[in-house]
Amino acid sequence: MKTFLLVLIFPIFVIAQTSVQKGKTFLESKQFSKAEKELKLFVDNNSDNLEAIELLGDAYGHQKKWDEAATAYKRLVKAKPNNANYHYKLGGALGMKALSVSKISALGIIGDVKSSFLKAAELDPNHIEARWALVELYMQLPGIIGGSKKTSLKYANQLENLSKVDGYLAKGYIYEYDDEPELAEEYYLKAIKVGGSLTCYEKLTELYTKEDQPDKAVANMEAAQIKHQRNSLHYQIGKVCADYNVQLDKGERCLKVYIQNYSAKDGVPKAWANYRLAQIYKHKKDSTNALKYINLAISELPDIEVFKDFKDDL
Repeated sequence: MKTFLLVLIFPIFVIAQTSVQKGKTFLESKQFSKAEKELKLFVDNNSDNLEAIELLGDAYGHQKKWDEAATAYKRLVKAKPNNANYHYKLGGALGMKALSVSKISALGIIGDVKSSFLKAAELDPNHIEARWALVELYMQLPGIIGGSKKTSLKYANQLENLSKVDGYLAKGYIYEYDDEPELAEEYYLKAIKVGGSLTCYEKLTELYTKEDQPDKAVANMEAAQIKHQRNSLHYQIGKVCADYNVQLDKGERCLKVYIQNYSAKDGVPKAWANYRLAQIYKHKKDSTNALKYINLAISELPDIEVFKDFKDDL
């Protein structure tokens, strides 16, 4: 009898595993509409499978279907109200919806966004993502509807207790947002010293370019390249040199290294490196090479208007 029951149950178990696994595979390969189709059909017939509901919510979110994502995450919160990550995901979906609607409509959503993130942080004292969300939320909200630098710093301090790197990056973000670049630089440098991830370097580079300090940006990217050995950084160095007309020989060398070692994982197509080389040669008053490289860029990506405009101006 026991064996007979197992035979009956096993096919249902296999179907469930297959559908959920297919959904996961589609999500991992960024086939979000296929993931949605697979998971929705399964969830419609298995309304108590929380893993499938969560994956469906994720599939909606990746497609910017914020209402549908929020509905899925609300089901999770209702089923397990003490799960911090469900509250965090709900807050994220509602927050993204608030960004996609008018400011007046967003006002009616912000309260739910805030309460979801606060609940996630309350339920899990180690939830780093929820605290990051609160740091950003309290900085970006106007004071009249609850925005507060002081509160944002409170959650940055909590992050620092959990992870020095996250705490320093959060404080860098706060001071950068509040137009205090010296303090932002101080904390980004601390993040680099303690963690040294590519993200830490990128945040400092973005600050330097925003503050019109290209030489500092180049030096920071060079340090990142020594540590991380990423070909993509050669392009970024060349881009800053071309855009700001600084350290042109270095920019030229870096862009040629980028092109020589290029692979699809580097992200930026070679055409853009050729365009940056054309910019550098134009700065050097070398119109022959400028024309050579802009023609290469156009031959690779003929529909980019910036390339055509540059050639017309030569």
